[in-house]
Amino acid sequence: MTALPPWPYPRMCAHRGAGTLAPENTLTAMRVGHAHGYTMVEFDVKLAADNVAFLLHDPTLERTTSGRGRADALLWRELSRLDAGGWHSAKYAGEMLPTFAAIARWARAHGVACNVEIKPTPGRERETGAAVALDAASLWRDAEVPPLLSSFAEDSLDAARDAVPSLPRALLLDELPSDWLERLARLECVALDLDHLALTRDIVASAHRHGYRVCSFTPNDPVRIAELDGWGVDTIITDAIDQIPPT
Repeated sequence: MTALPPWPYPRMCAHRGAGTLAPENTLTAMRVGHAHGYTMVEFDVKLAADNVAFLLHDPTLERTTSGRGRADALLWRELSRLDAGGWHSAKYAGEMLPTFAAIARWARAHGVACNVEIKPTPGRERETGAAVALDAASLWRDAEVPPLLSSFAEDSLDAARDAVPSLPRALLLDELPSDWLERLARLECVALDLDHLALTRDIVASAHRHGYRVCSFTPNDPVRIAELDGWGVDTIITDAIDQIPPT
């Protein structure tokens, strides 16, 4: 059995800042998650046309902002003028898209750990992975707890590893391929981050036996979360921050 790597992260993590309680991937969402007692947040980072790293999940702007088209087609000064809260509710109309740097500063000031999902606009996988890793290394310089970089895009994780090998990485997967252990080893990840619907007790045990931590997304039922916790899942990412205690 291989020894497990250090794991300074909380058991529970707030998905996209505050689940569905606030507009996802905004500074307000991070504050709402923190107000519910969560000391770890997950969020998505991609690049603007001028390579400024900012928070957004989708490859396009329509779902969660007042903009339209590819997320990387606009300069940051244009993206910063968009409404990223009105889609959620009138209460949050006018909420801005945040830069990665702004979220990092807030998180460090409040002692909040971060799961940074590298979410490249298609075609910019390696560029985004390297840029986010380099930004993270600078923004968390000398931090006691580094950010955990994760991605579904293996090219992004590969580029992040090449850029900043010292930052911990997790491979995100919707389903578990037969070569999952080989992928984790090739990318030099410290953790598997798997959809909870695909996760089993045996997978958790196998990952731990081979020296990998396990994260899981996004169970929102307290019974299921208790089951995952009982299996030894290291960090559980949830939307249900108003129903699930953070510890």
